[in-house]
Amino acid sequence: MTQVLRFRPLLTGTHRYEKTLSTRGRGQGVMLEAPILAYLIETSNGRILYDVGCDYSKIADPAKRRRYYENDEFPFGPPEMTEEQRLPRRLAQLGLRPDDIDVVFVGHLHFDHGGGLCDMAHADIHVHDRELAAACEQADAAYFADDFVGDYQWKIQRAEYDLVPGVRAVESPGHTAGHMSMLIELPKGPPILLAGDAADLVENLEDEVAPGLCWHDREDMALASIRKLKALAAETGAHLWPNHDMAFYRRCRAFPAFYE
Repeated sequence: MTQVLRFRPLLTGTHRYEKTLSTRGRGQGVMLEAPILAYLIETSNGRILYDVGCDYSKIADPAKRRRYYENDEFPFGPPEMTEEQRLPRRLAQLGLRPDDIDVVFVGHLHFDHGGGLCDMAHADIHVHDRELAAACEQADAAYFADDFVGDYQWKIQRAEYDLVPGVRAVESPGHTAGHMSMLIELPKGPPILLAGDAADLVENLEDEVAPGLCWHDREDMALASIRKLKALAAETGAHLWPNHDMAFYRRCRAFPAFYE
């Protein structure tokens, strides 16, 4: 029986960029506004965050903005993130503090998914060992080294597993070396399967299009993960959620509403 009580998507910022970053070989000249999301899963055994968004200081501080975002590696510039969208502020709106989060599960360690670890250093941080290795090797420009070199309580994972009954980590590499998705069994409604960046958009799922950025250009691995997630959704009756699709996000229940 699932231990999940409630599930909420949390908007932690937005980023505007060319669609080719989300759909490999498609979308030249088309600009997207993408949500940057974290997901709060409240269970009878504690609270879990899937992803933690960006490091606010790298966006708010002009010198850090120039260093991290205003360079040739980021032709579309920094994300937009208000003080109100910081995870501590989102949690405060729910009557929670950062130390009320027991586990942070990082689907992967790119800047818009692992940057907010600086606000969650007290929690157990779950990440795949291949992901942490790729991040430490700076496998691509979306890894910011100081996002994940703090004094964190890493819980390194090497396979699929249940965090608690009803919350399962699913291996879905391709976008990055150790990318992980998450299957969440709700107490009342159908399960939700978070694709993470295995699929930015509904289009990635429907047309089976790989993300624009693939680890070592392993488009085949990324496509295999999309097909795996689609098969798992069909098997479990889960709703499969893409991660950076603004139109999809706007159809979700608006914060602070939740799924149960």
